[in-house]
Amino acid sequence: MHKNHSIKVDGLTRVEGHGNIVVNIKKGRVEELRLEIIESPRFFEVMLKGRHYSEAHHIMSRICGICAVSHTSASVKAVEDAMGIRISRQTRLLRELALCGETIQSHILHLYFMVLPDLLGQGSLLPLLESDPKTAKVGLSIKKTAGEICRVIGGRLVHPIAIIPGGMAHLPKIKELKTLRKDLKASFGQLDQALELFSGFSIPDFPESNDKLTAKKEFISLRTTRDYPIYHGEPYSSLSGPLTIKRYSRKIIETTIKHSTAKHARTKRGSFMVGALARINNNHRRLLPKARAAVKKADFTVPSTNPFLNNTAQLIECFHLTERTIKLIDQITEKGITRESPKKPTKYGRGTGIVEAPRGILYHRYTISRTGKIISANCMIPTAKNLGQIEKDLRAYVPTIIDLKKEEIRARIEQMVRAFDPCISCSSHIMKVSFK
Repeated sequence: MHKNHSIKVDGLTRVEGHGNIVVNIKKGRVEELRLEIIESPRFFEVMLKGRHYSEAHHIMSRICGICAVSHTSASVKAVEDAMGIRISRQTRLLRELALCGETIQSHILHLYFMVLPDLLGQGSLLPLLESDPKTAKVGLSIKKTAGEICRVIGGRLVHPIAIIPGGMAHLPKIKELKTLRKDLKASFGQLDQALELFSGFSIPDFPESNDKLTAKKEFISLRTTRDYPIYHGEPYSSLSGPLTIKRYSRKIIETTIKHSTAKHARTKRGSFMVGALARINNNHRRLLPKARAAVKKADFTVPSTNPFLNNTAQLIECFHLTERTIKLIDQITEKGITRESPKKPTKYGRGTGIVEAPRGILYHRYTISRTGKIISANCMIPTAKNLGQIEKDLRAYVPTIIDLKKEEIRARIEQMVRAFDPCISCSSHIMKVSFK
């Protein structure tokens, strides 16, 4: 039976920022579907114009309170590329360590506070804190350990002050790193508990075989010849191969959309996905042993195109990144920590900084004058790259669930949007979903 639906969902919580989803279904077909981003435009790129390069990372970290290390890292790398600054091995290891900590913290925040309530049929984590506090505290404990990495390396928990052009303004103590290592080793047991918990829930089916909507889905992430990429790497497409940093802004086409204050991004093939699922699809052979074991325990198939599996991919990454942080700490402490003066600029011009933020590839590009002033800036944000793919996947998914009850349809739509872990802005509350 072909159905018409009129469902309105106000206030989708547990996403960051403000937006609407409008879906019009007639006779069982999706006639209209829009993901409307209604955030007021945020003018961070314009804020940089005329500023000295030494101010850029402090300003750009304020784009996001969760991904502050990512924006700081991309900003500093763009400045260093533009000005010919080469950092030391110690600086690179410390920065990667901070970025790993941020990603673990962000993933666990999303899984326990945003995703788990959906799986439990609750509106928030609060009922679980009352009924099963031990389970909830597992997530809180992992998040706390990851946050400590950001604090110890970055100088404070949010908006790091230690990562500066040319080096580090603050260095951790060996004792602090050894304490972190001990806590990270202990967190593997907690991650095992998390994996057992989330593996106990069924993953919603997704129409993998829909030829027009899901065939040849493109996943873009960084990639390296040796390591699983977080702090460094070259852009890579699952369909076309290497993109290279220099060509990235030409290969990724950003366009303005009438129904959104956020840009959409596409390649010549159309929309694409970034984030944990994209990284694992493109780099699964470089996962460390505990993450590979988690892949098997979770019965995770690589590659996967089901967007709901982005949540599983995030948890698998937590295993990898925890093991990676321990290795980084060992490398840093083995040689000892040396106080270094920041490296000086050797030129000026245009530079690019690119890292894997928790939600996908983050790109900063600056042009800097001979006086050290920023002439222009451009940032390409992970969530903006996923917006088109969210719409595309919803178009594929909604027709498969229209025979369910209205409340279940609404819940499934909310769950899919959250699976992408969208960071619409630094705001906190609503997304309105309405069927007309």
